[in-house]
Amino acid sequence: MKINFIGPAYPYRGGLATIIETLARLFVRRGNEVTINTFSLQYPRLLFPGKSQFRSGPKPDDLTIVREVSTVNPLTWWRVGRKLKREAPDLVVLKYWTPLMAPCFGSICRLARRNGHTRVVVHLDNITPHEPHFYDRLLNRYFLSGCDGFVYMSEAVHTDLRTYRPDAPALFSPHPLFDTYGEPLERTEACRLLGLDESVGYVMFFGYIRDYKGLDVLLEAWALLRSEGKMQGRKLLVVGEVYGDDNKYHELIERLELKDEVVFHNAFVPDDEVARWFSVADLVALPYKSATQSGVTQVAYWFDVPMVVTRVGGLEEMVPDDVVGALADCNPRSVADAIERCYEGNNLERYREGVRREKKRFSWESTADRIEELLSMTAPR
Repeated sequence: MKINFIGPAYPYRGGLATIIETLARLFVRRGNEVTINTFSLQYPRLLFPGKSQFRSGPKPDDLTIVREVSTVNPLTWWRVGRKLKREAPDLVVLKYWTPLMAPCFGSICRLARRNGHTRVVVHLDNITPHEPHFYDRLLNRYFLSGCDGFVYMSEAVHTDLRTYRPDAPALFSPHPLFDTYGEPLERTEACRLLGLDESVGYVMFFGYIRDYKGLDVLLEAWALLRSEGKMQGRKLLVVGEVYGDDNKYHELIERLELKDEVVFHNAFVPDDEVARWFSVADLVALPYKSATQSGVTQVAYWFDVPMVVTRVGGLEEMVPDDVVGALADCNPRSVADAIERCYEGNNLERYREGVRREKKRFSWESTADRIEELLSMTAPR
């Protein structure tokens, strides 16, 4: 087949770009002709809360990546949509994670599908954003109505989809493993590279830091544990770039008297350094206040690290309680109890074994199969 992907890819960084590039490589290996149409401009600087949208390093030489889509310039939507209509790929695969992309993606899809041949399949991260706006439903309706089929990664997203397209072809495939970060390091070496004390055990919060991810809940949970004389010989690792104002977290750490208990690495972690952090962690904590699914769980699965997650969105589907870690409600007491439970007896090692078993169900091949399967469920117009 001739396939075009639309969404983040090199030089843009982050998990969304990793997903598109990994799926593109898989479809190339299956004998398809694949092009990625990525952004000339993804977010205007004013709308991007982080320090940089870009990653360093050379462009992948095994992928065809064309930068030609500006999310704020409708002329590029028209040009790309008209080009896809003319070139008539069999399949366009889009990554959708925020209604802000709806005007751009929806316009391109509608133009491309006018050739009566090209079909559009969407790999859905989110429909309802974690930080909602009054215009979300209008934008979602515009985009989702112009697509042929959907792959969703959690039942929460499937439920959202049904409110817009109750009869649309849709198939489930869980978030695949992030297996692109190399192999685990010896813990001693990882601690040396990061300047960490290897005699200390570490509970890690990892990834972009935004309000809905509940870092404040985790800090308050840690303060509870320390006030009760627990977690001796252990510290909290906070690793990731803060989106927004980081002062509130530093002020909270100060107020809770946790300055000596928290290692705060407020920076984006390049792909080649991810393995270091996961190789030192005893477990990963995701105290999210809302969620659909999380790429962080899939990195933890790859590195065989147990998890504590809250019972929100699709996280409960991805992290079976007392199998690969512990589930908690989104409040400091429950999160603290879940962390403590992980350290009881031989639970950490038992959970690591559970991670090794469970991660076999998170396959890139399965995701690609579901995308192809949707073609058999839809007909060219």
